[in-house]
Amino acid sequence: MQERELETKNAGFYAYAAARDARMRAAAMWSHYTEAERVRAERMKLALELCYSAKNFYVNPRGKFITIKVERPRVVDRRNLALLEGDYEAQGITKVVTAQGITYRIPKK
Repeated sequence: MQERELETKNAGFYAYAAARDARMRAAAMWSHYTEAERVRAERMKLALELCYSAKNFYVNPRGKFITIKVERPRVVDRRNLALLEGDYEAQGITKVVTAQGITYRIPKK
């Protein structure tokens, strides 16, 4: 699976405004995706919930891809995670590791 590591900064004082802005953008971006793409992202999130123990899981639409963020992950099922990531790689889904957690990117079709 293609994996990248990004360095990100904490929003600090502006965390509330950043979170609100992210929710507003997400609400607007969902209109750019079909119902099938939304269902695919939700199913992927459910599969990842079986492999990771995490603080939270987020599904977030962006301009060119849908992200599934796993916040503060801890792997609980390595075997199934390896199988899932093999399938995801074949589908063109990438994995990005940041300080906050792991993000999977589903490209827009």
